[in-house]
Amino acid sequence: MVEEEKNKSPLQKKISRREFLKKAGMTGAGALVGGSLLGSFLYPQFQKESNEAVGKEEISFYGKHQAGITTYMQKNIYFVVLDLASTKREEVIKLFKDWTAYTEQLMQGQKVTKESSNAYLPPKDTGEALGLNPYRLTVTFGISRSFLKKLKLKDKEMALFKDFPAFSGQQLEEQYTGGDIVIQACADDEQVAFHAARNLIRVGRGVVTMKWSQSGFAAIGDRKETPRNLFGFKDGTANATKEEEFDDVIWYNHKDWLQGGTFMAVRRIRMHLETWDRTNLNEQEKTFGRYKESGAPFGKKNEFDDFKWDEKDENGDYIMPIDSHVSLANRTGVKLFRRSYSYADGINDKTGQFEAGLLFISFQKDPENFVTVQKSLGSVDKLNEYITHIGSGLFACFGGIEKGGYIGQKLFE
Repeated sequence: MVEEEKNKSPLQKKISRREFLKKAGMTGAGALVGGSLLGSFLYPQFQKESNEAVGKEEISFYGKHQAGITTYMQKNIYFVVLDLASTKREEVIKLFKDWTAYTEQLMQGQKVTKESSNAYLPPKDTGEALGLNPYRLTVTFGISRSFLKKLKLKDKEMALFKDFPAFSGQQLEEQYTGGDIVIQACADDEQVAFHAARNLIRVGRGVVTMKWSQSGFAAIGDRKETPRNLFGFKDGTANATKEEEFDDVIWYNHKDWLQGGTFMAVRRIRMHLETWDRTNLNEQEKTFGRYKESGAPFGKKNEFDDFKWDEKDENGDYIMPIDSHVSLANRTGVKLFRRSYSYADGINDKTGQFEAGLLFISFQKDPENFVTVQKSLGSVDKLNEYITHIGSGLFACFGGIEKGGYIGQKLFE
């Protein structure tokens, strides 16, 4: 046998190796890259454990709160805002029931529903996620104030659920503003996230139409690290991390249709990367009020060190620049829960520069908290020199779904 192998040509040896891989069920490009897949197949005991988000945890669609809010951030988002094409309550309820059934399957890595035996019909699942694990997929649903008005749910309106005021310096573009329904699909694989949104929209044709969407990414390797935005600074350092803090910051707890839910503030923020890239490091750090590499606030050593915006040094000067982004947000005393993603959409046709920025998403129990922070930033925030707010929306994200129930059920009871 050894002599026979020795006498084979290089091509014959290559074919023999391929036959071995076939029998092991390991054909394909992935099996041949650096032998890594083969090594892990034969020697699984050498696989390393780490905090890296690899997407293998099971996340339940059901619970007290919707998934995708306090869930550890995933690497990718597909975010879509929809308009109602039908205002018939029974059609919307049926769609929400379909979405419930589909989402339960999607978050388990399954097809959205059982396929028909008739091959002359289009498949019910579009199929691009076949063979992939769920990659920690979460799907989060919310509605806007306009949704309530269109469905004539006046008795379900609430005083705190109102449109945002006009904020200083914003240049909102109509195509990225408003909308009736939001779907936030997040996963550690971008195709899984898109597949989820695509199939939910597909089953809703005739009831909903797409208004705008945005795919995004977050640099998440070790979950202990705060992801960085496209300016290179850490984004979300001040987030709540404990359940009792979530109750104070995120969860709406009045006994009505939104109990256990929260309000989602959305801003599509264009970042002027070319201008930023010509700015010296000292000025960049003064703009944020944090050191770029460590993420620590001015005058501190570590990212999560406590600070007060009005702390002064021995000369009586403010340690934190008073017009820095962090200083202006900190002085409000208000906390938001940020879950933002970067985006890069090629080249802006008008400027010839990068069309890139931040899909800012924050969750809070009262929208006024977001308004307070945004007003504090106002026109004096140094960061305004490098960004433009071009999209905006406010959505009420339902409380968790019970088994046997459906998305938004309390709203229609």
